[in-house]
Amino acid sequence: MAVIDVAGFVSDLKSHAVDHGFHVHDERHFVETYSLRQMWEVDLHPEEACSGPIDLHMSLEVDPRVLLGFEDVVVKLDDPDDEPPGDFQFQLVFTWTLPPLTRPPDLLVLATELAGVGGIDLPIEVSAIDSFASVTDAPERSLSLVARVPVPLADVYAVRDEGFCTILDKCREVSLDLLARAPLWIDID
Repeated sequence: MAVIDVAGFVSDLKSHAVDHGFHVHDERHFVETYSLRQMWEVDLHPEEACSGPIDLHMSLEVDPRVLLGFEDVVVKLDDPDDEPPGDFQFQLVFTWTLPPLTRPPDLLVLATELAGVGGIDLPIEVSAIDSFASVTDAPERSLSLVARVPVPLADVYAVRDEGFCTILDKCREVSLDLLARAPLWIDID
């Protein structure tokens, strides 16, 4: 029997996201049969972005070695009320995507401005990819923003989710900031 309920944690996280003004549209759960590595994926966006153009993808990768190592430590605790160590963690990854940009922003300026929005609670990586449909076509630039947040298994075990309020609030702020900037970068009908 597992000492933590990862499926329940993801379900609570989705419910928590709804409480913070997000719409949840899709959820996927993958299990790699060889290594038993799991991936939970959730597609969501702020209520204001139902008509696009921003998509937010939240994913949690479950490494079975980390989970089993944490379970071994918890089982060996003398007192069930003892606090397990906080050095076991999963990564919760938030990825924002936008359609191809007709007027792309300066990436350094955007990264700097979004660092001010996300702060130290939600460090954001900004990247872009130029795609060419054919050699003679102009490039299409796609923007991708990624934030990685460690999820201590001790917090999942103790059912502490206070820290996720800050993370979800920051995700919402970043999403709304991108939504406000999108008309400058994309021809929206």
